[in-house]
Amino acid sequence: METKANTAEKTTRTAKPKWLRVKLPTGGEYKSVRKLVDNYDLHTICESGHCPNMGECWGAGTATFMIAGNTCTRSCGFCNVATGRPDSIDWDEPERVARSVRLMKVKHCVLTSVDRDDLADGGSILWAETVKAVRRMSPGTTMETLIPDFQGITRNIDRIVEANPEIVSHNIETVRRLTRKVRIQAKYDRSIEVLRYLKEQGIHRTKSGIMLGLGETEDEVIEALRDLRAANVDIVTLGQYLQPTPKHLPVVSFIEPEMFDKYKEIGLEMGFKYVESGPLVRSSYHAEKHLV
Repeated sequence: METKANTAEKTTRTAKPKWLRVKLPTGGEYKSVRKLVDNYDLHTICESGHCPNMGECWGAGTATFMIAGNTCTRSCGFCNVATGRPDSIDWDEPERVARSVRLMKVKHCVLTSVDRDDLADGGSILWAETVKAVRRMSPGTTMETLIPDFQGITRNIDRIVEANPEIVSHNIETVRRLTRKVRIQAKYDRSIEVLRYLKEQGIHRTKSGIMLGLGETEDEVIEALRDLRAANVDIVTLGQYLQPTPKHLPVVSFIEPEMFDKYKEIGLEMGFKYVESGPLVRSSYHAEKHLV
C-alpha cells in the first residue's frame, strides 16, 4: 500500500533546468554537522525533505531540526517525509536538540515537525519544551518555529505563543485551488486563520511559504500573497516545487528565475517585510536574515 497521496502520479521526472543544479555537500563544517545529527539521533527536514540547499546550509554549520519523530500522520502529495503511525513522543528529544544547538554554536535555530494528529495536543507540548530547552542551554540563540496547523485548535497554538520564539512560521504551501490536491488533510483558510491568530496573540514576526510549479496561475499566486498580507504575515518565501520521487505529485512547470523576481517585487509592494523568492528557496533558507 502506498504511503503517499493517491493523487500523486507515477511519472518519469523531467530533467531539471540549469538554474536548479546544486553542488554535492562537502567540506569540514558539513561533516561536523553530519556527525552531530547522527550521534544525537536527530531528525532534520534537510534530509527528510531532500532539500537542495543542504550542502550550503550544513556547510555553514546550520540545520533545521525536525522534532516529534520522522513519521507524519498526513499524506501530502508533495512531501517526502514518511507517512504512517508515528512512534510515541520521545521526551528526551528537547534536551538532545538543545544540546546539539549549543555544540554547533547556532546563532539562529529553526525548528519544524511532522504533523501529529494522533495526539490530543498535536505535539504542541513537546514543541514548547524544545523551545524552552534551547533557551536554557543557548540563551543567545534566536529561534524560528515552523509549525503545523494543529488542526486550528487554539489551545495548542497558544503553547507556541507562550514559548514566544522570535519568528513563527506556518506554510500554506500552495494556492487555494490546489490545496486539496497538494495538502490533502489541510485547509487553505484554516492555515490563513492560524497565521492571523498568531499575529493577534502578539507574535512579533510571522512567516509563510509557497511552492511554485504545481499548476498554479500568476493570478492565483498574487491572490495567495494578498491573503497572507491580509492576515498580517510579515515574511514570505517562494520556491520551486521539486518532485521527490515518482510517487509524488509531478512538476507541472519549472518557473523561470525572472518570474520569481517579479513575485518578490509584488510581495514587497504589498508590504511584506521580507520576501525570499527564487527557484532553490525553501522555508528555512537564509532564515537568519528574517530577523532584521
